[in-house]
Amino acid sequence: MTINEKLATIQTRFKSKKSRFNSFGKYYFRSAEDILEATKPFLLELGVTVTLQENLVASEPMPILESMATISDGEHEMNATALVGVDLNQKGMQTPQQFGTASSYGKKYALGNLFLIDDTQDSDAINKHEKSNITGRQLAQAKDYVKSGGKLDAIKKKYNLTSEQEKELNTL
Repeated sequence: MTINEKLATIQTRFKSKKSRFNSFGKYYFRSAEDILEATKPFLLELGVTVTLQENLVASEPMPILESMATISDGEHEMNATALVGVDLNQKGMQTPQQFGTASSYGKKYALGNLFLIDDTQDSDAINKHEKSNITGRQLAQAKDYVKSGGKLDAIKKKYNLTSEQEKELNTL
């Protein structure tokens, strides 16, 4: 099985409940820890590892963290990133908490990008249980998924596709 096929397997079988509740925004969400916990059954089954790495990529006018989620089978790897700013003016938080909040957020979205977790149905969106339009990055990942044997119907269940996007995916 190629690294693309292994990643596609996780992307299509991934399940993680939104087990945390934000009392201010009145919504349930999943954290980076929840996502990592949901991937653990796949690690030994598929012979892969999932790692996270963070780098400070800018400090002015505000610190920017880049989070990278990587899946590797020991020979090949694929990764996805997320950039997040650190709000140093956030009231009620000390600097380590401000960085920790940004770090958690970045990790969650890097993992979400890697595993095709639709952020419109996650913590920061109003969940109406509707399909979203596919983004450029998600379309690229969908192409990899189809090339590795994934089904177009699975993508269509999750995303709205234009006729042009659907035609493009059908020709792979």
